[in-house]
Amino acid sequence: MARTDKQSGGDAGRAERAARQGGSGRGAVSAVQSVDRAVSVLEILARHGEAGVTEIAEQLGVHKSTAFRLLGVLENRGLVAQAKDRGKYYLGAGILRLAGAAAVRLDISQEGVQVCRELADDLGETVNIAVLDDDAAVNIMQARGTASVTAQNWLGRRTPLHATSSGKVLLAHLPPTLREGLLARPLHRFTERTVTGAAVLRGELETVVERGYGVTVEELELGLAAVAAPVRAHDGEVIAAISVSGPVYRLNADRLPEVAERTVAAGAELSRRMGYGF
Repeated sequence: MARTDKQSGGDAGRAERAARQGGSGRGAVSAVQSVDRAVSVLEILARHGEAGVTEIAEQLGVHKSTAFRLLGVLENRGLVAQAKDRGKYYLGAGILRLAGAAAVRLDISQEGVQVCRELADDLGETVNIAVLDDDAAVNIMQARGTASVTAQNWLGRRTPLHATSSGKVLLAHLPPTLREGLLARPLHRFTERTVTGAAVLRGELETVVERGYGVTVEELELGLAAVAAPVRAHDGEVIAAISVSGPVYRLNADRLPEVAERTVAAGAELSRRMGYGF
C-alpha cells in the first residue's frame, strides 16, 4: 500500500510538471502569436498609411479589444502614433529609428561593387570607396580602371583627410566640433601642393560642401589627381566617399569637370542603394 502511495505521488508530480510545461508551451505560442499580430499591424499601416481600430481588427481577424491592446503596446514603443482628430493610427517615428539601424548595417562595400565597377569601366580610372577611421580615410573597396596606366592599389590603406579628395569630403561633412578638433592637429606636408594651413583648408571644405565634391591635385603624391563625392545614409548623413583617381595628365583641368559630374552621380546612386531619398 505504501508503495502504491509513492507511485501515486510520483504520478501526481509528473502530472504537475507536465501541466507546468504545457502551460509554458501555451504561453510561448501565445507570445509568438502576439508578435506576429503586432508585425501584421505594422504591415497594415505601411500599406494603407493609416487605419482605425475596427479596420485593423477586421484585417487581423481578432476582437477590437485585442487590436486595441496591440496598438497600445506599439504606441508606447513609438512604433505607431494616433491622429487625435481622426482617431486613426499611423506608423510612428520609432520605425525610422529601426530602419536607420538596419541601413547603417548595410555593407557599403558590397552595395558599392556594381557602382564602382561601372564608374571605373566608364572612366577608365581607379575608383575607391573610403570611410572615416578616426583621423584618416580608409579605403574599403576598389575597382581598377581599364586604362593602360592606373593608380596604385589603395585598398585597405589609411590616407590623410587633408590631402585626399575622399578625406576632404569626409572632413567637410563632419559635425563642426569634430571637424575643428581634427583641424587643430598638425597637418603634415606630403608635397609642395599639400594644404597645411587650417584656415585655407576650412575654405576648401566650404567649397566641397557647396559644389558637392572634392578635388586634389598632387597634394598627396606628385603626378596623382583625384575627385571624390559623398555617399549618404538614409538620414542624409555622409557615411563614405567615392573617388576617382589617376595620373594628372589624364585627370587634367579639361577633364576634371566631366569626371566630377560622373563621380557625383555615382555617389548619388550608391546613396540611393543605402536608403537615401526613400
